[in-house]
Amino acid sequence: MSERSLGAVAVFSDGMMQIPHLANLLGATRVVHRPDRAAGIDAVVGWGLKDSSEPARAFARRSGLPYWCAEDGFLRSAGLGVDGEPPLSVVLDDEGIYYDATRPSRLENLLKSTDFGDEVLSRASALRRAILDVGLSKYNTVPLGEALPPRTQARRVLVVDQTAGDLSVARGLANSASFAAMLGAAKEENPEAEVIVKVHPDVVAGKKSGYLAAVRSEGRIRVVSEPANPISLARAVDRVYVVTSQMGFEALLVGTPVTCFGVPFYSGWGLTDDRVTVERRGRKRSVDELVAASLLAYPRYIDPNSGARAEAETVAEHLALQLQMFAANRGRIYCYGFQLWKQAYVRAYLRSPGNEVVFPVPWVAPRGIDSNSHILVWGQKDTPALRSLARRHGIDIWRMEDGFLRSVGLGKNFEMPASLVVDRKGLYYDPRQPSELEQLLEHRDFTDVEVERARRLRKAIVAARVSKYNVGSDARLDVPSDRPVVLVPGQVEDDFSVRLGCRDVRTNLGLLERARAEHPDAYIVYKPHPDVLARERPGAVSQADALRHCDRVETSASLPQCLDAADIVHTLTSLVGFEALLRGKRVYVYGQPFYAGWGLTQDQHAIERRTRRLELDELVAGALVVYPRYLDLETFRFTTPEAVLETLERQRDAASGRDNLYVSRLRRYYRIARQSWRSLRAMAGKDDSRAL
Repeated sequence: MSERSLGAVAVFSDGMMQIPHLANLLGATRVVHRPDRAAGIDAVVGWGLKDSSEPARAFARRSGLPYWCAEDGFLRSAGLGVDGEPPLSVVLDDEGIYYDATRPSRLENLLKSTDFGDEVLSRASALRRAILDVGLSKYNTVPLGEALPPRTQARRVLVVDQTAGDLSVARGLANSASFAAMLGAAKEENPEAEVIVKVHPDVVAGKKSGYLAAVRSEGRIRVVSEPANPISLARAVDRVYVVTSQMGFEALLVGTPVTCFGVPFYSGWGLTDDRVTVERRGRKRSVDELVAASLLAYPRYIDPNSGARAEAETVAEHLALQLQMFAANRGRIYCYGFQLWKQAYVRAYLRSPGNEVVFPVPWVAPRGIDSNSHILVWGQKDTPALRSLARRHGIDIWRMEDGFLRSVGLGKNFEMPASLVVDRKGLYYDPRQPSELEQLLEHRDFTDVEVERARRLRKAIVAARVSKYNVGSDARLDVPSDRPVVLVPGQVEDDFSVRLGCRDVRTNLGLLERARAEHPDAYIVYKPHPDVLARERPGAVSQADALRHCDRVETSASLPQCLDAADIVHTLTSLVGFEALLRGKRVYVYGQPFYAGWGLTQDQHAIERRTRRLELDELVAGALVVYPRYLDLETFRFTTPEAVLETLERQRDAASGRDNLYVSRLRRYYRIARQSWRSLRAMAGKDDSRAL
């Protein structure tokens, strides 16, 4: 929806200047901090109605410049502002501010005078459904779930407290007495109901105090201080009582009746039971019209990945992803088999508000572990003692490994991964038992939206020429045009995927022999594994032995270049086989990798559990969209494979001509020291995974 550009703006708040991508968030061409003169300034922006915004107001008055009041948007972030989580949306208002009912605001005037068209209302309806599906709210720290204890009465109502001194209370024509009156009305008007008093999240976090702090659980009154998802709360009660809390807005989205003892932005439009009224308001509005005004037209949003201007739907999708990952990471997680330098980024991948990530000393019994805890190991690094510990507490062992779009550079060079997988059943490379990936590929009904997304992602990967590690020269690989070209990617021969997934052919030399036997007239290119070339892992094949079965040993060209030149790929279990499928190549498989057994590869050994025939983009949807978790290594927020693809492409291009070996080694040692220091700080109770 169209909005006014602010041009060059003056900002006097030091805190505002710390907000990432501030100019884009404000819709300004540039931001000037504490200017001395008004020359070149088009507007002044201050934060809220607090006294701290007075310097900005005074400068605007002296200079005759328009003043815009800024506040957090209603879909703000995945985390509390008081914890330093930056906003992904703000509202800007040159007429007032939405929570100030003493005068009109832009939002109020939108609701009074705007006739929203069918297209906008359709967007609003879809956004409302998305919010309800995943439980989005302003701060988004708690996923959907059981919000309240079991009912003690057939009916129950919710009374929402707020933080003491909240400007929305006084500016919403209310005061501390309003909260007492609200609680009294809730009890009187619902004599047979259980009355739930909900404390504000900032009060739960110990950051602020509330108006109903003296209320105690007794009789049919129950005080709830535990974090709860607002959408879940609204669904769990029969009526919601608020003064000016945004919880009333979220209850309206659910369809739960709302009574207001102040004047929040959503009251006065025929949607709420209002105990305080404002004569300016009175037009009847639908919930979708309220959503169109307050979530589509009024706020400004930025893309969480790029910082560019964005629409509400982009931020909603991002927040939904954060909540999805928070839900997956809830609880106390005991992590084993992780090197010190990995621990800091592993904490970020396991992030969830209120959870605990512990890296115990392996030979010391962990404290606090119970049936609600989780054990996570890197790869296959579980031990008999760990398995016994898990059995005693009746918990499964989770496993973590690198994802399929990982980094620019190898893990052995201490490059942080942009994707990891956490598998609660097994691991994708271990065919001895079903993994979560195998189960979703066998049973999930992929939607048309998921398949289309996978198709676009696959084409983007091929076009960007991105692979798992993105190493090697991008020079063109010359091969004959009159013979079929077969690529044979070497592997580390003691790799778990080879040890667990191969039967008769288990070595790189054996693989070369089979490829030549299958294609006696082909031009065969053998590409040794980078770790084997570095002589750090077993699997070396001498040049003489290799050339008895292949025509070329390629050690320089990048994997995408080799795949471009190939018609066919022969592999044990390498991810190269999957990347070849993405490019439409024919793939012969001698082991049992995750992408075999679905009718897309020529398999030496059948995998009886895999009975389904998949389309290529269904495989891509499972392996690249649903199964892994992705992390933005700048913001350390969870992100999408599409965003990671763009990041890897930028990093690869930036690294293409990078320095000499000496400088590269310095970078490597710096990364080790930095990650290890962060892990030590986290263990000392100074965890700051957001700032990693």
